[in-house]
Amino acid sequence: MGVMSRRDFGLTVATSLPALGAAAQPAAQPVSAADARALYARAISIDALANPGSMNVPWPPRGPLSEAQRANIAKSGLTAINTTVSADKVEPTVANIALWTGEAARYPTLLSIIRRHDDLARARAGGQLGIILGFQDTEMLERDLSRLDMFRRLGVLIIQLTYNVRNLLGDGCLEPGDAGLSTLGIEAVERMNALGIAVDLSHCGTRTTATGIAASTRPPLITHSGCREVYRHPRSKEDRELKAMADKGGVVGIYLMPFLGGHPGPGKGATPEMLVRQIEHALKVCGVDHVGIGSDLSVTPIEESPEYLSAERAFAEGRAKRASAAPDEDRQLFIPELNHPRRLEGVAELLARRGHPLPTIEKIIGGNFHRVLREIWID
Repeated sequence: MGVMSRRDFGLTVATSLPALGAAAQPAAQPVSAADARALYARAISIDALANPGSMNVPWPPRGPLSEAQRANIAKSGLTAINTTVSADKVEPTVANIALWTGEAARYPTLLSIIRRHDDLARARAGGQLGIILGFQDTEMLERDLSRLDMFRRLGVLIIQLTYNVRNLLGDGCLEPGDAGLSTLGIEAVERMNALGIAVDLSHCGTRTTATGIAASTRPPLITHSGCREVYRHPRSKEDRELKAMADKGGVVGIYLMPFLGGHPGPGKGATPEMLVRQIEHALKVCGVDHVGIGSDLSVTPIEESPEYLSAERAFAEGRAKRASAAPDEDRQLFIPELNHPRRLEGVAELLARRGHPLPTIEKIIGGNFHRVLREIWID
């Protein structure tokens, strides 16, 4: 599917969002789409889970950036993204780190590696996309927590404790035992706190999320998830988890995945209406200082070519065989109206149309993650 034009986006939003009713906290003065775009042009914007290359479905094939991917990065306007570099073993994880470090060296006016908090402002001022190196699992640690020190020295700044299933640190969201963090997991959180690595609980099970929040002395992150109260899905979080995270100063990034809500058509993805409903519920539960966006997408929009659809089927079948596939993964893995490189600008426009004030919008599109990462990272 191609990129939707801004005119078509505006018409779709205008017809879909009124069904939600009035925004809980309308702005004192109307905020226009133009105001939202101007805000995006000057704000620090952070997508708490995205990739400069392919994401989820490995099409185009993963590796060095293509010309099209570089062009989309240049037009995105993004300040920084949390980019997954983890693999199941140390060697491929290091290779992934080397890939993005090398691409940043190859295209220094386009990319930069974020190694400390000040680098976010530098990336914004220089018009670069800042790459925050992150993990979505901890299998490569095995039982050796000294590897956390090694990866921190290599620039890894965000680590998700588990993926969907069980590992040595704890249970993922699809693990029926839901046993929470192990003793090793609690020790890992303590070590990450000491090193200034952000603790990410996105794919973690309910008890793992709760014990991770309780164990962390620094603000915990949920970089890409949703609100289970809005739509019952194992990849999303209960209100009590979201509230506990916010009470410790953390931030939740709402994803743009099909897990946002039900859809009447087979294979269809989420809608702008579903996304706004999730964001507004998170604002109600967590407060305006604790909500952001973690799209779980590539910066480059998805083109549903025959090659992509074939790779998508193979991707889904492989995950099903490994019992790591979440419900609704057979649906479109993106919101069509936001299937473009400037999707956080599109989110800003959505929220403006709902009557949210510009300071709130600025926090959601990156300000909140900018603040919390300052509190977590040790320079």
